[in-house]
Amino acid sequence: MKIKTKLIISFFIIIIVPVLLAVLSFFSIMKVQLNAIERNYGIEAEDAFAVINSMQLIIRYTESDFEELQETAQESPSSLEDEEYLDSYNSTLIDKSSYLIVRKGADIIYNGGTDNDGVLDSLMSFGSSAGDPSVGRYLDSDEEILVKQLDFYFDDESEGSLFLITDTSLIIPEVRQIMRSVLVVVLLILLLTAAVLIFWVYRSIYFPIKKLQAAAENIKEGNFDYTTDVSGQDEIGQLGVTFEQMRKQLKANADEKLEGEKENRVLISNIAHDLRTPITSVKGYAEGIMDGVANTPEKLDRYVRTIYNKSCEMNTLINELIIYSKIDTNRIPYNFSKINVAEYFKDCVEELGLDLEVRGIALSYFNYAAEDVIIIADPEQLKRVLHNIVGNSIKYMNKPSGYVGIRIKDVGDFVQVEIEDNGKGIPQKDLPYIFDRFYRTDESRNSKTGGSGIGLSIVRKIIEDHGGKIWATSKENVGTIMYFVIRKYQENLQEVPNE
Repeated sequence: MKIKTKLIISFFIIIIVPVLLAVLSFFSIMKVQLNAIERNYGIEAEDAFAVINSMQLIIRYTESDFEELQETAQESPSSLEDEEYLDSYNSTLIDKSSYLIVRKGADIIYNGGTDNDGVLDSLMSFGSSAGDPSVGRYLDSDEEILVKQLDFYFDDESEGSLFLITDTSLIIPEVRQIMRSVLVVVLLILLLTAAVLIFWVYRSIYFPIKKLQAAAENIKEGNFDYTTDVSGQDEIGQLGVTFEQMRKQLKANADEKLEGEKENRVLISNIAHDLRTPITSVKGYAEGIMDGVANTPEKLDRYVRTIYNKSCEMNTLINELIIYSKIDTNRIPYNFSKINVAEYFKDCVEELGLDLEVRGIALSYFNYAAEDVIIIADPEQLKRVLHNIVGNSIKYMNKPSGYVGIRIKDVGDFVQVEIEDNGKGIPQKDLPYIFDRFYRTDESRNSKTGGSGIGLSIVRKIIEDHGGKIWATSKENVGTIMYFVIRKYQENLQEVPNE
């Protein structure tokens, strides 16, 4: 759930939920207080509005007493002159915080209260009331007084008024308790709702942010293995997913950098090891010439040829190192052009034949493609491919009668080149990895095989940059066949690989 959606939901919850809970609480409190009023005062409050209108409840509180006094005034008005009767009745009103005042004419003949001069001064004249028990008058004074007035005539036809005075500040505490309870409950509901919503939003935002902060600290310290367990459909969850992807990418980059550094160390170690042998040979044969050991023309020629061959080996290693650095930065220089297959490979085979002849290795060449077949390639880099593959065949040749065969075939839209040898072959378990950088089928190194371990990886890179593909088949102690294909040039569809 998105943060925006959560905030909208929180907005409606903080408005609707407190209102609903407050209404529910209000009616629940009403019910409890109504029961208390009915139980304590004998007033039947049929609905909540009676409780809200506290004056109505107070009037009803003494309604039965007023009716009884009204009946007495009609049937026996003389009783209202009887002080003993009035004292007796007045004592029953004390529990209801009420008392009686009786006036005859202009004189107060009975006062059941004390210190009520303000009340006496506020009493209305005869005829001001209709004698309705459900009607009272609230005196506008500092004292909270409700006055019910009953006008009647004594036996001697003189005007009489009976006043039922009620101190409203002392009666029905449940009425005031209702408002206090409602206010407290509403306040608690608001606080509880706000707390729940704050915790909900806080938990969905704060904890994921803390996790992201911890992950960022670990990544800053170089710990790319620290995973961020933050997910979800909201913005922070999406941020967590993106952060985790970033962490994985940084880890992959760091691992790649470490692997590159490791490969560079391996390359330097291989080159240093492989340079040591030819340099030692060159130094030894040069010292032999200087010391006069090569004292015959034949021996001198052999010494010089050996120095030349070892120099060529060192040059090959250095060239591989230069090409490797360009491969690593994806900056191999290409000069693509249209090449006639028959002419180009014929020249290459003639050049390779001289070296193979010196080494006593037989060479066969067959071109099964038409004389006019053309490819788009860089002639120098393609020649490097042939030299590297044939060089590998020479390096791992273990038979006295060595053989290398080169075949050119037309296979539809491609020209396929096959280079076969009868060397010691490649184990099947190693065959899928021979084009990987620094991979060696034989980890034991000696001065005869040596090599940097990047020759075939360079070959694959060049072929792939030409839009082709390379693979190999081999049988141990039988030989190896290297295959690669390059797309033919077509007039209506010129495809020149990107440099």
